[in-house]
Amino acid sequence: MASHGKRYRNLTENFVRQETHPIQEAIEMVKKRANAKFDETIEFVANLGIDVKKADQQVRGTVSLPHGTGRTVRVLVFAEGDQATQAKEAGADFVGSDDLAKEIQGGFTDFDVAIATPDMMRVVGRLGKVLGPRGLMPNPKTGTVTNEIEKAVQEFKAGRIEYRADKAGSVHVPVGKASFSPDKLLDNIRTIITQLQRVKPSAAKGTYFKSVFISSTMGPSVKLDPNDLRELSRAA
Repeated sequence: MASHGKRYRNLTENFVRQETHPIQEAIEMVKKRANAKFDETIEFVANLGIDVKKADQQVRGTVSLPHGTGRTVRVLVFAEGDQATQAKEAGADFVGSDDLAKEIQGGFTDFDVAIATPDMMRVVGRLGKVLGPRGLMPNPKTGTVTNEIEKAVQEFKAGRIEYRADKAGSVHVPVGKASFSPDKLLDNIRTIITQLQRVKPSAAKGTYFKSVFISSTMGPSVKLDPNDLRELSRAA
């Protein structure tokens, strides 16, 4: 069984993981414990009451966080001609077609988001085995297969993030950095909770938000009070 280091043990002293906390208090607790030598990422995790094996209970999409994530997003675009030019002018980090496909087949995955124009799916389609397991495969449902290349690149650069329930029905997304103010983190967390409520599958029964946590990169997770979640859900 793996053991945590002295720093982690100090952070979790007198800390009860399953104890719930109001959102604002949880944010303060996470920020206080994010004392590594770098600006730690704050992550949001929602364990949802869905059966991901069923097609009508999939939870996947994108959402724009009002204050971004605080990280530099590397965007790759599959496009040709004028749309390739638009992608470059919008700030895409990598732009190409067959040349990019060859690089990816050779092991290149040093990017965070892959966007493609619809006509380029003939090229992207053969990259499923590489991009799929990494959650990088362009998909119309997430706005990453589009003819509005300039808009898509700008939005992902500005803080639009992809979310997707994993095999356990959990959604993990970054909602900012430890250096963010509590208000900015609260706004971002409220946005993702509202979005998840908005896309709740009609086939999902019982408790939807089974449990929700926030944590920093190197710190313990803090469980959010379900009463706060219900208040935010009503506003969705």
